[in-house]
Amino acid sequence: MEGLPAVSGTARLFLAVWPGPAARGATLALRDSWHWNATARLMRPDQLHLSLHFIGAVPRGRLPALIDGLRVPFTPFDVVLDRPGQWAHGIAVLQPGVLPSGLLQLHASLQQALQQLGLPVETRAYKPHVTLARRAESASPPETITPLRWRARSYALAESVAGPPRRYRVLQRYGPESRAAS
Repeated sequence: MEGLPAVSGTARLFLAVWPGPAARGATLALRDSWHWNATARLMRPDQLHLSLHFIGAVPRGRLPALIDGLRVPFTPFDVVLDRPGQWAHGIAVLQPGVLPSGLLQLHASLQQALQQLGLPVETRAYKPHVTLARRAESASPPETITPLRWRARSYALAESVAGPPRRYRVLQRYGPESRAAS
């Protein structure tokens, strides 16, 4: 475990893939090529991630069981991020035009693990994305973008820690050697 916080209270949790250094740099360069409005809040480099599942508030006392229960078989895969978008409430995102089977398989395996742990799962269709900025209602992406390739070598259980500033704390990383708990 990478550093569990205190046991009392709740933790706002999610599962995600973090980019390696080269992919992070390329994502930042693309983010910086957008035309941002004055109110846009750009995501910090350490916050860039590809969302897998939002879990929500969970009692901290459950963290050890969750960390074990979210260990699923995983095979590294590539994801190509090539579609900039604007979502409701001013969220600027980058999405894959094609969903790789490895990503969909990991998402499904984690959904099953969440259900087995008695945690809620999202009922809307999965829309993998990297959030580039918030409060970016009138922002616009460059006319053309070079597709970004991320190699997903691991996934992580992370906590969204209230701020200011809001930050993400990785509680556990899972690599390709991960296996379901026996």
